[in-house]
Order: sequence, then structure tokens, then C-alpha cells
Amino acid sequence: MAVTGPAELLATWEAGLALQDSGRALLLHRAARPEAGTDALLSVPAGERAADLFALRRALFGERMQVKLACADPECGEAMEFELDAAELGAVRPAPPEDGLRVAEDGWSVTFRLPAVADLTEAAAAATDAADARRLLGARCVLTAVRDGRTTAEEEYARLPEAVLKRFAEAVEQADPGAEVTLNIACPECGAATPAELDIAAYLWTELDAWARDVLLDVHLLASAYGWSEPEILALSPLRRRYYLELCADV
Repeated sequence: MAVTGPAELLATWEAGLALQDSGRALLLHRAARPEAGTDALLSVPAGERAADLFALRRALFGERMQVKLACADPECGEAMEFELDAAELGAVRPAPPEDGLRVAEDGWSVTFRLPAVADLTEAAAAATDAADARRLLGARCVLTAVRDGRTTAEEEYARLPEAVLKRFAEAVEQADPGAEVTLNIACPECGAATPAELDIAAYLWTELDAWARDVLLDVHLLASAYGWSEPEILALSPLRRRYYLELCADV
């Protein structure tokens, strides 16, 4: 992966300010895979995108990720802070069977493909609740469906029973475990377990936002002190930029 420069990162941040979470995730994924087109990025499984974003995070900000979480016990509420390893989390990539995800339940025999990022995004956007999202996602991912020996027409895919959809969700979780990173942290104060999902796209966007605002402040201070342009300041290494800022403070 080619490490994106500060000017390109600032452009990504600026473009993402007007977008929602899914749009920002796509921008970050494009930064991780600059050679890939939009359709290609949207067609990968969620776990593959997550692995790419963990790799981008390592390239930009290092392997150690600081996470803050409050204890789920309302009588405790202890603030917890711990580290995660981006390299370890990013090593988990999808491994779908070559012949698809096969589900047999209640007389049904259904083969699904692994959901892509576009499937998850569009199903979530169109759904009215979690059950509706599962139904829409399942319908999008069906390859073949047979009920009691009879091939089911494509227009019936949206009416698969809940038991089949549940088995589909279990098969997806097994084939693409990196799609959702669920933390289960024991509180050091009371011992209660606190579950939480780590959304790497949202986490990385928060870091990029903080970094961009710090860099723009640096640009403002150095441009005011030396009259340099933004491209000239961004061309400086972080170490040299910090040194010049310290000289400004000493004046």
C-alpha cells in the first residue's frame, strides 16, 4: 500500500465533511486502494474493506489503537482505556467457500454469495428495521434457492423464511469474521463485561479529522510566521514542521 501524502489526506478529509458514514468509509477505502475504482471497492466483502482500513490506519498512525469505553454496569460506569493491535485485527480476512454459502433449513436449500459492501449499505438504507434489513440482504445475495425439490423463482427470494435468513447470517459471520469486530471488555473495577462494536471506518475518520485540524492549525501558524504557502508547509516532514513551530513559540 502506498502511503497517501498530507495534501491527498487533507483532500479526502475535506470531501468527507459533507458526507455521511457510508460515504466517508468509501473515501477512506479509496485512500487505502487508490488504484481501485468505486465499483470494485463496493463489491468487496465488508471484512476485506475492514482489513484494508486497518492497514491504512497502520500506515498513517501506527499499530497501537487507543480505545475508550465506559463500563456497561449503570452502578459502575467506570471509564476504561485500553489498546488494540491494528495489525492483528487487520489480519482477519474473509474466506468464503468457492461454491457459496449453503444453507439447508425447513425444506429449503439455498446458496448465497458473501455480502459485499454495496449489499450491506443498500439493504440498511432501504430497511425499516433489523428484520427487514436481513430480508433485503438475503434477497440480494441468493444465488440459487430450492424448496422441497422445486427451484424457486427469483421474485420469491424476498420471502425467504426467518429461519433460513438466520442460518445465512451465521454462515456470513463464519466466512467473514472481520466484517464486525465485537469487543467484550471486563471492567477492572467491578468485573462486568461490556460489549462494544469497533467500526474501523468511523474510528479512522475520527482520527483523520483530528489530524487534519491539527495540520491546518500548523499551516496557519507557519504561514503567518514565515509567509509560506500551504503546499510548501505540507512538503515539510512532520519533524521539521514541529521544529519550526517551536521556533515560532520561542520568538
